[in-house]
Amino acid sequence: MVVPFLAMLAVRSWLVEPFTVAADSMSPAIPSGSIVFVYKPAAAMGLIRNGMVVAFTSPVDGRTVIKRVIAGEGQRVAIRDSELFVDDVAVSEPFVDHSRIDATYFGPETVPPGRVFVLGDNRAVSIDSRDFGALPLSAIQGSVLTGHQ
Repeated sequence: MVVPFLAMLAVRSWLVEPFTVAADSMSPAIPSGSIVFVYKPAAAMGLIRNGMVVAFTSPVDGRTVIKRVIAGEGQRVAIRDSELFVDDVAVSEPFVDHSRIDATYFGPETVPPGRVFVLGDNRAVSIDSRDFGALPLSAIQGSVLTGHQ
């Protein structure tokens, strides 16, 4: 009885942890109330890439939140009339409802070393790197395992 419990605890602590999404910042791809799994080794092994959804500790309130990595260190991020540009190249974002974020502008801003720029898919309500700046890689808890990456 003790061994299975310890094995489950080890998996949850070091490998995969369930997480309930508590906000609409990633909807419609990942709506509030969804249960996702955070794959912890992705952060420790340096596997975080643009387009991945990650879990991290919010610098605003200390809660665990999820957002999409848009750009890594040295890349330049801008939003022009709701269209995302990374290094002056338009990024296809089929998971974003652009009709809800018309006339949004940001940047350009270059991501500092050791950091990533994260955005919520639901840009109209998301508190993300546009508000708190690029996120230190050390704040990332892991990648979110979902079909919406």
